[in-house]
Amino acid sequence: MNWEQLLSLRRKGDVNKRIRNEQNETRLGFDVDYDRIIFSAAFRSLQDKTQVIPLSKTDFVHTRLTHSLEVSVVGRSPGRLAGQKILDKHPHLKEIHGYKFNDFGAIVAAAALAHDIGNPPFGHSGEKAIGEFFKNGKGRMFKEQLTPKEYQDIIDFEGNANGFKLLTQDRAGVSGGLRLSYATLGAFMKYPKESLPKKPTKHISDKKFGFFQSEKDAFFEVAKDLGLLQTRNGEEISFARHPLTYLVEAADDICYTIIDFEDGINLGLISEDYALEYLINLVKDSINTKKYNTLEYKEDRISYLRALAINTLIQDAVSIFMDNEENILDGTFDVSLMDKSKYDAQIRDIISLSVEKVYKDQEVIEKEIAGYKIIADILEVYTDALVKKMQSTASNYHHLVLQTLPEFYRRTNLSLYETLLNTCCYVASLSDSSAVHIHNKITGKQL
Repeated sequence: MNWEQLLSLRRKGDVNKRIRNEQNETRLGFDVDYDRIIFSAAFRSLQDKTQVIPLSKTDFVHTRLTHSLEVSVVGRSPGRLAGQKILDKHPHLKEIHGYKFNDFGAIVAAAALAHDIGNPPFGHSGEKAIGEFFKNGKGRMFKEQLTPKEYQDIIDFEGNANGFKLLTQDRAGVSGGLRLSYATLGAFMKYPKESLPKKPTKHISDKKFGFFQSEKDAFFEVAKDLGLLQTRNGEEISFARHPLTYLVEAADDICYTIIDFEDGINLGLISEDYALEYLINLVKDSINTKKYNTLEYKEDRISYLRALAINTLIQDAVSIFMDNEENILDGTFDVSLMDKSKYDAQIRDIISLSVEKVYKDQEVIEKEIAGYKIIADILEVYTDALVKKMQSTASNYHHLVLQTLPEFYRRTNLSLYETLLNTCCYVASLSDSSAVHIHNKITGKQL
């Protein structure tokens, strides 16, 4: 893969190539990507979606929205730092094509901003709940009517694939979704493969999948324009990652490692005594002990340590990225950047403590259980109504139910697969509170 192609400014529907030297510096295409994501309805819904603590009554706790904003801010820095080093190593990118180090930061920031845009309510358990309905619940009845890949798409419903769908799907009068640059879409795609085969190798890009069968053509168009390496051919579609995806992933890893840990301490789920003990190796070279000792409040002490730890991990991620740039470009770098971190032991200790004290907290578990029931019930009601309408056997009740769906999701002039997938995507679009509200309405618990 080559950087000139990977930094493509092309958007869906473009006839001619967008030349970097001809771009308006006051509103570069990669900056436009960021703006379009910010103003999208899908992004706004993240303000009430679970990051770790579902339906928290505490203002402090991170939602998917605040997490996404933080990952974007963190991601911009390694993007810029790596951009400087890439331009030094490949000067023709700057001298001939006009690329600047900020371009790399803007791409990573935009892709990071969107990285959770397709995630359903109730955190990762929401993905599992959607899949479980079709794998072992009432949705299993549709298995024989779908191809193996179509069925796999919904029993392993994937927020990353739904995110790609949201960013690229056509709507009436709107071709190409948000029409982001292909560079940003490429950096967004953590798992550039389809749902089958499942985990065919131990390569990080094969861990999950990144597009549904309904977006296969859109995915191919982006991958081919960027010059992504095709790692499998024929019936098994898979490509190497866009290199900047590794920086997006690193920013996400850094944020959930350090910030979920910070959330746990501020919520009282983790003792503050663990903070310095677990972060000392990350901050020992940059901490101002005198300043730290003057901080009177716990939140300020933890915030200071968090900022230092994140900066240390950013510098480490960029170093790993540049040391492995050639392997990343040829598709042979097969782990995340943070898996190669010299702080790997500390990262694993922090995550283990967060899992024990935060992710497995009784409140979290109880709300995830409720989320399974809520999502299954909503899927049952809407899939039944939509399929009955497709079969022209819908009752008055089914027609009433469909009136509660947004118009875009009421369509039944589609294949069974597209209808079921759209229903999954509708459920995934709901915020935590909206899912609870809709569940109460359709089950008659609230008028």
